[in-house]
Amino acid sequence: MGREPGGTVPEGIAPPPRPAGMPLAVEAVNVTRRFGAVRALAGVDLAVTEGEFFGLLGPNGAGKTTLISILAGLTRADAGTARILGHDVVADYRNARRKLGVVPQELVFDPFFTVRETLAIQSGYFGLRRNDAWIDEILHHLDLTAKADANMRSLSGGMKRRVLVGQALVHRPPVIILDEPTAGVDVELRQSLWGFIRKLNRDGHTIILTTHYLEEAEALCGRIAMLRAGRVVALDTTRALLSRFPGLTVRLTAERVPASWQPRVLRQEAGTFFLGLERHADLEGLLAALRTEGIGIGELALQEADLEQVFLRIMADAAASAKLEATA
Repeated sequence: MGREPGGTVPEGIAPPPRPAGMPLAVEAVNVTRRFGAVRALAGVDLAVTEGEFFGLLGPNGAGKTTLISILAGLTRADAGTARILGHDVVADYRNARRKLGVVPQELVFDPFFTVRETLAIQSGYFGLRRNDAWIDEILHHLDLTAKADANMRSLSGGMKRRVLVGQALVHRPPVIILDEPTAGVDVELRQSLWGFIRKLNRDGHTIILTTHYLEEAEALCGRIAMLRAGRVVALDTTRALLSRFPGLTVRLTAERVPASWQPRVLRQEAGTFFLGLERHADLEGLLAALRTEGIGIGELALQEADLEQVFLRIMADAAASAKLEATA
């Protein structure tokens, strides 16, 4: 994961340059898509090089799933082009499909087949015969060997999601897109799944991950793009994104926040406020304001900025910029 290539991003965002001659695994150029009056994608440019572990993050409705659907050939862009390892997803769709495996966000399965039959049928879609050895390996790594002959409808939600991962991998695609792969999955499976995915990445597979578990993206991804309202609003290495906001975060449980500190509230969750600090010395100012206004402290903790805090700040800045553009 040591590669730090760049991509095409909005004005003002300067990711590191892509190494010369590095082949692209996924490329999107000015991709736009509307659904009626809703603009799902507003000219997305993205370039992911071979072998990257790449994160694609954004709030619900940002356009992540629409972009994935275009790459997978499930939806056509209104404008722009998309390629998988140089194969246009429309003009050269057969080769583009063969190079790509997608783990969808929704649980989609056929209730009439066993786990092994499901993977064998998926192999057949790609014209693969005598694929049993690889299917056995997938079952082993996804801890599905004991369920190989179980009917799909008898599996738990977490088990079904494991099978979806297996289906995406059964034709050994060099590019793998994981759309919320650990949603509803227990901690033990999550660890074993990421161990398997890391191995695939070390073996040369390109991984693109969307997740709402930002700690996963922070730990796994070498480079991250953030989408909001169908636009790329940040694109850089994970390390560079984390250093963009070098401050601290205070987690404060209290009935309210002092009026002078309201602008520093990053988010609020059921009586707990998350406030941004630029330096440790600012903490004394917060404590003084709490004493002055007679606000009792239920709990207070100080933590370094993580990807979640960076994400929230970037989304807030993007929302403010969009509001200014709309009123200009």
